[in-house]
Amino acid sequence: MPATPATCAEATQSAPGPSGPADSLARVTLHAEFTVEPFNPGEPGPHVTAAFDAATAAGLEVEIGPFGTAIEGDDELVVETVATILRASLAHGATRVSVQVQTADD
Repeated sequence: MPATPATCAEATQSAPGPSGPADSLARVTLHAEFTVEPFNPGEPGPHVTAAFDAATAAGLEVEIGPFGTAIEGDDELVVETVATILRASLAHGATRVSVQVQTADD
């Protein structure tokens, strides 16, 4: 497995950004939306509740929408939480997890 930066801050220092050197990038707020499948009519399955529980356990505000669930917060926390959501939902039977992450300013 290739070596990876331990934190988002390290990643931004090691890779150039779109507008200049990486060290010019500041910490940002990220907005992430995720959808966990399969869809079960009626009550959400354990794969869906595991994803929700992972997001709330991180201390993030969780917004449930008609097509997905959203979280927002510090870049480090959001990236770590998305990884936890993926692990938890897949471990509980998810067949697909779609994730979209963007800066909160977008």
